[in-house]
This record gives sequence, C-alpha cells and structure tokens, in this order.
Amino acid sequence: MEKGLLWLPLLGAFIWLAQQGWNEYQKVEAYRNWASGFERAKYDIYAVLGQKDSDLTWGKPTRQGPVNLATFSLKEVQSIRLLVDEQPVDMQAPPDKGRAVALEFLPSNTSASIKIPFTEIPLAAEWGKFLQKELHQLQSEPS
Repeated sequence: MEKGLLWLPLLGAFIWLAQQGWNEYQKVEAYRNWASGFERAKYDIYAVLGQKDSDLTWGKPTRQGPVNLATFSLKEVQSIRLLVDEQPVDMQAPPDKGRAVALEFLPSNTSASIKIPFTEIPLAAEWGKFLQKELHQLQSEPS
C-alpha cells in the first residue's frame, strides 16, 4: 500500500506530461495547416508568423489554430529592429543571452510599432535579416 502511494504522484506527473505533449502536438498541427498558405512561416510558443509577398501575418498559436491574427505590409514599414530585453541590438551580431526577444516593425506613418515575440535570439536575428533585405528591395523599387 505504501509503495502504491509513493508511485501515485509519479503517475500523475506522467499523465500531466502526456497531456501537455498532446496539446503542443495539436498546436503544431493547427499551425501546419495555417502555414501552408504562406511562402515562409515560423512557429514558436509565443507567436506564429507567415509571409506572403510583402504581407506579414502573425498571431498567437492555439490548438484550434492561430488567434488574434494581424496583418500588415512591409511596404508600410520604415525600419525593423531586433529587441532583446526591450533594448535594440545589432542583428548582425546579436547577443548570446536575453529574456524577452522580439522583432519590432516601425511604420512609416505615425501609428504604433508592431512587436512580434520570438523564443530564440538567433531565429529572430535570421528573420530580421531576411525581412530587412526584403524591406530594402521594396524601398528601392520605383513607385
């Protein structure tokens, strides 16, 4: 009886871990279906991001699919910054460590900036470099 009571918390922990794994699997599958309509997409626990032409769509991943989706065009963006711990850093030489990581899109009009969270600094830096290159190409095109 005592041994059974000792194993009961461990069984509960395994059930909880299995449930968390199933929830994350469902989020990834919902993301996979959503991302099929984009040329380039990323998933992490904080946000999903998809790019199609010059439009970027982002939102929060859930088991039913991304929610709180917002779309904006790179044509409306003046510059892109990589933020680590709410401070802008160089995308070409990002720091190794930091807590809060985001790409910040500064619009050319006076509206508020858009911050898309990332879990990893290298992933955010790669997306930032790619999107900056796309932005420079759009800005150099004749109107």
